[in-house]
Amino acid sequence: MTAPHVVTRFAPSPTGYLHIGGARTALFNWLYARARGGQFLLRIEDTDRARSTPEATQAILEGLSWLKLDHDGEVISQAARADRHAEVAHAMLASGHAYKCFSTQEEIAAFRDTARAEGKSTLFRSPWRDADPATFPDAPYVVRLKAPCAGETVIDDQVQGKVTFRNTELDDMICLRSDGTPTYMLAVVVDDHDMGVTHVIRGDDHLANAARQTLVYQAMGWPLPIWAHIPLIHGPDGKKLSKRHGALGVDEYQKMGYPVEGMRNYLTRLGWSHGDDEVFTTAQALEWFDLDGIGKSPARFDFKKLENVCGHQMAMTDDAALLHEIEAYLNVTGADRLTPAQTEGLGAALYCLKDRAKTIPQLLEKAHFVLAKRPLEHDPKSSKALDPVSIGILKELTPHLQNASWTRNALEETVAAFAEAGDIKMGKIAQPLRAALSGRAVSPSVFDMMLVIGREETLARLADVTG
Repeated sequence: MTAPHVVTRFAPSPTGYLHIGGARTALFNWLYARARGGQFLLRIEDTDRARSTPEATQAILEGLSWLKLDHDGEVISQAARADRHAEVAHAMLASGHAYKCFSTQEEIAAFRDTARAEGKSTLFRSPWRDADPATFPDAPYVVRLKAPCAGETVIDDQVQGKVTFRNTELDDMICLRSDGTPTYMLAVVVDDHDMGVTHVIRGDDHLANAARQTLVYQAMGWPLPIWAHIPLIHGPDGKKLSKRHGALGVDEYQKMGYPVEGMRNYLTRLGWSHGDDEVFTTAQALEWFDLDGIGKSPARFDFKKLENVCGHQMAMTDDAALLHEIEAYLNVTGADRLTPAQTEGLGAALYCLKDRAKTIPQLLEKAHFVLAKRPLEHDPKSSKALDPVSIGILKELTPHLQNASWTRNALEETVAAFAEAGDIKMGKIAQPLRAALSGRAVSPSVFDMMLVIGREETLARLADVTG
């Protein structure tokens, strides 16, 4: 017997950037579908025409593209399907699962004010629910779902477990507004059904919506999807993630230079676990990811953990892929692009850079020695290392390097022999040599730098500081 085909979806509202929480939701849906040979669909929930913008849609698409979360088929616009949503509302009217409600906003507000004053439930029960059509006025109306007044609606959730809602707490939600436009709550159900979505994996702020949406599925006789409501992401202080905790949009993380594999790894681990594994490849994530690994408690976003994971992932990344990502980072930040010579030099240097940095800006700072042009600008600490005594040492060392074989072992032996002959400690040679070659007090090994920039450039940089 073959397993049923899995279809997941990510359905953001295009009212701003791709939020970090939304990115994780997309990632969980992508992992679940891809691991099972299923489909991952993308729907833009743009029914709020006043707040939805093409720029926000583009930002969402770019964020998903950066995270390498490819979707199947065309991007679905919820707004473009309004006629279909209305068709379903009218089908529920015809079957008696929905009704026309002529109550005005003023009447509903007055009812709630009275209920509040009397200490009663403010849940509105329309007087038109079971009204005789012969009494209908010639006036605007909304279409409301006829929700059951007794019993319970149970959500069998893959993360939260069984969650029970008393039907007395569920209102007759509006499906069509008085102008004939569908509401979000109806549109979501119709779209998920029509798109064949089998698993609805989303934030647990939608858990109560699941109960109300279940009633639409039941009214239409449609099979329910499998629900999985994941806890939201909190800041380090345990409060809901917000601007005060730092960056919220995925684009901001790209501009801060977090490598994409590190970001994906960290977001996968944020609220989901596989034993004690912290750092893993996409292939491992696909092999391991399942809904039962998602915790019930909110995950806490931790920048230190993110940096640590990014450092490990950068060290594991193929040089060509990392070089491509560096160029993309320079592009999105508006920085100067690398010249062909710089690209070649950086590619040659990555072996001694990528395990020493956690973000792309850190890596580029370590790569200063290969990206900078002569004569180098020296930072204050490296300038201090180039005092007259140190310059004298470098002047004496230069002829030895001129005659050395340009391999790591030969260079190390040459410098060691020079130090021993002059009774000079290696630090007294390494620090000024580092300063002369990189213009920085912190850099990769002096021998790595010499190998990367080559004999001619090494000797030219030494000549620049020794005169």
